[in-house]
Amino acid sequence: MSLVISFDLPVEADTIRLGRKLAALVRPGDVIALEGTLGTGKSTLARALIQALTDDEEEVPSPTFTLVQQYETPAGLVWHFDLYRLEKPDDALELDIEEAFAEGISLIEWPDKLGPHLPRRRLEVLLQQGEAGLGRHATLTAYGPWADRIGELAHE
Repeated sequence: MSLVISFDLPVEADTIRLGRKLAALVRPGDVIALEGTLGTGKSTLARALIQALTDDEEEVPSPTFTLVQQYETPAGLVWHFDLYRLEKPDDALELDIEEAFAEGISLIEWPDKLGPHLPRRRLEVLLQQGEAGLGRHATLTAYGPWADRIGELAHE
């Protein structure tokens, strides 16, 4: 079963607010696949989610070069992956991504690079440029337990 909701994010603060709302819903074993082209707000959303779970002052760099960053939080260990530079799906296994899926909270930028390793039970967050280039548009597709958890976001 899946659930799809979408809405506009007119300003960056709306993307940050979405990240904070998702932070309130995450649990160990969760996978959030952040999709979208360069500059659509994937890192902004990930940063907001991580800071909501840690501290607003937490430095959250994009893991473009390190490929993965980890953050200890009261909700569990957060793994922030940026797979833009991944050459083939099996390379993700060297990043302990299976451990992240089993025990942590995984935020994955460029999840398409995982190929067959991307779990079926996940929340996909597609961020796109808004109409006329203004703001962003978010489409959330929830699979598995995420479908129950994000239902409340559809009514806001």
